[in-house]
Amino acid sequence: MKLNTDFSQRVVLQTGDLPWVVTPVAGIQRQLLERDGAEVARATSVVRYAPGSQFPNHEHELGEEIFVLDGVFSDESGSFGAGTYLKNPPGSSHAPGSASGCTLLVKLRHLDPDDRQTIAIDTRNTAWFPGMVPGLSVMPLSEFSGQHTALVRWAPGTQFNPHRHYGGEEIYVLVGVFEDEFGRYPAGTWMRSPHLSTHCPFSTEGCTILVKTGHLPVLTLNQA
Repeated sequence: MKLNTDFSQRVVLQTGDLPWVVTPVAGIQRQLLERDGAEVARATSVVRYAPGSQFPNHEHELGEEIFVLDGVFSDESGSFGAGTYLKNPPGSSHAPGSASGCTLLVKLRHLDPDDRQTIAIDTRNTAWFPGMVPGLSVMPLSEFSGQHTALVRWAPGTQFNPHRHYGGEEIYVLVGVFEDEFGRYPAGTWMRSPHLSTHCPFSTEGCTILVKTGHLPVLTLNQA
């Protein structure tokens, strides 16, 4: 399967409008945001576990990032509630499931092969740091070789500077409404902007977003 695999193109999706697609495991469904491959794929998805569902043990050859949107997610390393960020490095394996049900944002096969960090952060109990402009707060989650993942919180009325994305930018809106000169993006919006794209973001109402940068192919905007 190939879905939104042209990394030179900007993509904006509202996950509330997307269908749920069954997986090979009963009780587990996905909303597909981007995918390149079959069951083993470079992919970004919203994944929903029914209570008691579980994947069999499997390996992540190029790693995995998870953000728990609701419920409680579990594997051999523990149980993780809403607001938890997890990074499972390349070569790691687990048998994930959920006793009570959960919903996750999952990114597969995006990590640098040399990134060996295992990370688990409960963002509900982690400090925020001042951002580059008044009203902006940042919670770093992961950094390796130019790839960055973070939560960014915007107070109402916050305006950021125009900037360019080296290695691209990917955003999932968790709370509120994120904005730029191209539109308004309410909670549940997933957007991907290519290498060297530019925008001038702001938030009138305030919002919290999950941001990943520097992980997309370094292509010029006129390349496929």
